[in-house]
Formats: sequence, C-alpha cells, structure tokens
Amino acid sequence: MQVRSIRRRDFIAVSTGAAAWPLAVQAQQPERIRRVGVLLPFPESDSLTGAIVTAFAQALGHFGWVQGKNIRIDYRFAGGDPMLIKAHASELIGLSPEVILASTLPVAAALQRQTRTIPIVFVLVVDPVGQGFVQSLARPGGNITGFGSFDAPIIGKWPQLLKEIASRVTRIAVIFNPDTAPYAPLFNQEIEAAALSFGMTVVLAPARNDAAIEEAIAAQAREPGGGLICLPDVSVFTHADVIIGAATRPDCPSSARRL
Repeated sequence: MQVRSIRRRDFIAVSTGAAAWPLAVQAQQPERIRRVGVLLPFPESDSLTGAIVTAFAQALGHFGWVQGKNIRIDYRFAGGDPMLIKAHASELIGLSPEVILASTLPVAAALQRQTRTIPIVFVLVVDPVGQGFVQSLARPGGNITGFGSFDAPIIGKWPQLLKEIASRVTRIAVIFNPDTAPYAPLFNQEIEAAALSFGMTVVLAPARNDAAIEEAIAAQAREPGGGLICLPDVSVFTHADVIIGAATRPDCPSSARRL
C-alpha cells in the first residue's frame, strides 16, 4: 500500500484552497495515520468556527486525506483568551504533529515561541516579516510560513470607505486590543494619514474588555460626526456583539449606527 506524506507546501495549498496537493509516493509500507494540529483563536461554538473546520476537513478530503483513515486532526479553540492560546499551543506541540495550522498572529506567535522544529503554516497574520515570523515573503526560512493579510494600501482605504458610507463622519475612533494586535501602531499610522486627507481626525481607543469598548463608543456618541474602525484581531472578533450593540444603541449617532 502506498503511503502519502504531508509536506508543508501541500498543507499550504489546503489551507487556502488555492492549488492541488502534490501527493508524494514513497516506499511500500502500510499506510499510517498522519497527525495535524489546528489552533484557532475563536470560540468552538461560534458558527464561523464551525464553517472553518468544515471547509478545512472537506479540502483535505478532496486531496485524499480523510479524518480517521490516513490523517488525524487535533483541533484546539481558544475563544480569544491569550492564556488559553498559549496552553493549547503547548498541548499541540506535545502531540508532535507533522504540521500545525495557526490562525491569526497571536496563535502563530505562541507556537513559534515554543517550537523551532515542527512546521507551522499561518493564516490571517498581519505583516509576517515585520513581526519576525519569516525572513521574507519569497524565502520565509525556518519552520514557519504562510500568508499575510491587510497590506498598507488596504488599510489606508478604510477611512475612505467610512467617508463613503457616512459622509458626515469627521472623527474616527480606532478600537483595538494592544495585547492581541501588536501591529496596531502600523495600522494606526496608515489610518491617521488617510483620515487627514479626508479632513477627519482620529482618536485611538485601546480596549481590552467590554467596559473599555463601550466607553470608547459612548465617547464617540457624545458629539455628532463620530465613526468607528475596529482593527482586525481576535479580540474584536470575540467582542463583536458588544461593539455592534454599543454602536447601534439609539443614543449613538446615525453615522456610527450605519457601520
């Protein structure tokens, strides 16, 4: 029986659905179950998490990897908790998988700190070169590679998009968690430069919990012309209900309610 080996470039193709896996044929021996770790920062019960898990399993199946037949996938879900991300990273590394899929920057960072040998493929990571994950996009080096997201030109479009959605916006509050978004200074610099060109001012609103988020949005609601930009990180995702609820309250200005 022919054995199929999971190579890192093959694993990258499945994580994006962008290309077919080149399945290598090796020496004749009984097929064994390969082990893959997956660490997601989102709550296990969330519908988006379920969709990610389903899509990942289906993509693997399309290329001949079937859970319980020739592959075992060990999932861990952190629910936005930095301490749980660290603990789950340690657990997965202890299982000695042949490769680990890491979603978002905090997850990739936690795994990188704990292993320099197990291959890691990251997705949804901002500025992987600047964050020290890879030497360059063309030649990542080391045991970690993957895909970046949100280049600077895209970030600069956000104030423009906000102005198009709500033309009366003159002030932007940028909500982010400094603990889970170390790239915030880069994003904020781009946002401030773009906002200035549209005659808008920017207020940085670091927020680590529900209370801080609600206060930042309430401060925008005290005067007309307020709008919000939430940086893309796991904390914003896990606090999405609070952000939406605060921005859509009747006492919030119409410009913010429309976001």
